[in-house]
Amino acid sequence: MRILQIFLFLPGMFFLASGAGAGEADLPPCPSSPNCVSSRDPDPARRVDPIPFRGTPEEAREALEAVVRSLPRSKVIASSGDLVRAEFRSQLGFVDDVEFRIDGAAGMIHVRSASRKGYWDLGVNRRRVVAIRETFGNVMEKGSGGGPENR
Repeated sequence: MRILQIFLFLPGMFFLASGAGAGEADLPPCPSSPNCVSSRDPDPARRVDPIPFRGTPEEAREALEAVVRSLPRSKVIASSGDLVRAEFRSQLGFVDDVEFRIDGAAGMIHVRSASRKGYWDLGVNRRRVVAIRETFGNVMEKGSGGGPENR
């Protein structure tokens, strides 16, 4: 019986390791609680728009890091390639995790923002993503010399 379980388990591991479905699996899914939003979530209540960008993925990552660092009680935890991970702390010490995946081919940054603990976030994660999207757009516009026509 144990050997049968191993043989059933291994093909699934090879499928995951091969990167199959990477476009959909690159951000963890939101839990059933209403304290998470994601640009990959099929549920309209949890879905947010991805963040569009022009230019290179490297320029987008640099601008995104600058935006995150400019926000109160924020910290970039990891950044390399197409991934940026950040932490945001509330004044009461609650931590929200935000993950960004840069899709250079599509010119989009996919985002997931979720509370580590608790059930309700009172819309904090959604408002944060909206603020990041707006600030990012302003930073990218200034960095391009005034507008998309200069790109």
